[in-house]
Amino acid sequence: MISRREFIAATGAAAAVSGVSAAAAPLSEAAGPKSALEGAVTSKSRAAAAAEKSSRLFLPEDDLKPATYDRLPLEWHKQRAKLLQEKLAQDSRDGILLTDRWNIIYFTGLWHTTTERLVQVFLPTKGDPVWFYGALDRDLVKTWWNTDSEMYFDFPHAEGAFPHEGKVQMGAKVDLSEWVFKALKKRGFAEKNLVADTEFTPSTQRKAVGVLGREIGSAEDACMNMRVHKSPEEQMLTRRAYNYFNQMHAYARDMLLQHGTDLTDYDIAAAATKYGVDLVMADIKRDGAPHTAVGIEIEVGCRVGRSTAYPHPNQFLHNKITRGQALQIEGGVHIAGCGGELYRPMFLHPLTDQMKKIWTVSRDCCLMQKEESIAGVTCSTVAYKIHKYQVKNGVAPYIYHRPAHGEGWEGHQKPYLSLGDYTMLEPGMAFSVEPGLYDPEHGIGSNFSDNFIVQPEGPARQMSRLPWSEEWCLVKI
Repeated sequence: MISRREFIAATGAAAAVSGVSAAAAPLSEAAGPKSALEGAVTSKSRAAAAAEKSSRLFLPEDDLKPATYDRLPLEWHKQRAKLLQEKLAQDSRDGILLTDRWNIIYFTGLWHTTTERLVQVFLPTKGDPVWFYGALDRDLVKTWWNTDSEMYFDFPHAEGAFPHEGKVQMGAKVDLSEWVFKALKKRGFAEKNLVADTEFTPSTQRKAVGVLGREIGSAEDACMNMRVHKSPEEQMLTRRAYNYFNQMHAYARDMLLQHGTDLTDYDIAAAATKYGVDLVMADIKRDGAPHTAVGIEIEVGCRVGRSTAYPHPNQFLHNKITRGQALQIEGGVHIAGCGGELYRPMFLHPLTDQMKKIWTVSRDCCLMQKEESIAGVTCSTVAYKIHKYQVKNGVAPYIYHRPAHGEGWEGHQKPYLSLGDYTMLEPGMAFSVEPGLYDPEHGIGSNFSDNFIVQPEGPARQMSRLPWSEEWCLVKI
């Protein structure tokens, strides 16, 4: 699957628009004298109208309303941090060092990019965060939850070197782990009962002991346990992301029905991604300044033919659409981190018995996952029932992976609907929906995905409104 970032880098926004034009315009219009811009506008309007046709097949709305906000507010993140501080106090801890990007974003709200450069936040059990960051992030930190902080220039950092302050020198190389620990010691945290959101390596522990006088424990599970339980606000923002995603799938499906064998899978992916970006960003309030339009990822992928027979194909996807093939429309949409995957496997008539069998068993397992994902049941139990059903229906050779992974801001997240995961399902946990089946011999595969959130009572909630029907997925072109 080509990512949105890769697509834009390779073709540019202008090429994306012309790609919509070339793919969506009827052949008679494509050959006519219209300008590229006129063609793009015409084809985009036509495709949008077509998407309205597919949208009539959407499942009915449920009682979860979409969010009207574009991101979770700072107060939400501060409340998350407060809950973590309360947990630290209960465990007689004096503070936690957040080193993982997603933990930092979750507990502080600061969306940022991580590379080899250190970005960490120390959250004391009582009080405000202490930020540790490189100079390139100084404007992000200072315009957000700006509390106590320490800044280095860049990685590797030379002692005393801050060119942006006019201090240009080749000082001694600074060990940034020791630098953080020394800053904590300066603030009175030597010999304190501290934890981090990860288990430190032996070499890092030796540095901690050397500076602070004792090892730093791990509270990785405590942080993850909070993140896997999606709050009502997260669920509402996820529903908003999926409402857009529904429309993107409808756009892609009707593009396929209207233009069929004139297209490649790349044409559908590029046009649907462009449509989706325009759709989402038309509603996102932004002025170009930091902290708006954050955590947004919009990608629609498409693959046809043999590439569908592999869970993670490694070939570039640019293949002609022909009848009698498997085709998958897939991708992910996130707004401020909230959202997830949405796949629908399609088979293009004429259909073989093997196509029908693979698709039907895969679809039935998705519906089974929804019904079986009940609070109080273990992840392994749900996986066991799905795999047993697959084997009973004679598709064992086509099973390549577990039925689902946990879904979070980072994508894959604990826990997993897997035979080896004995985590108990609890309300607010979110999962992908992927009891896929793959048949390389015949060059076909069927892998759905969606987002199911465990409820306090009864089966899981489906976040998309896409149907699981033959009418949506088994099509004639």
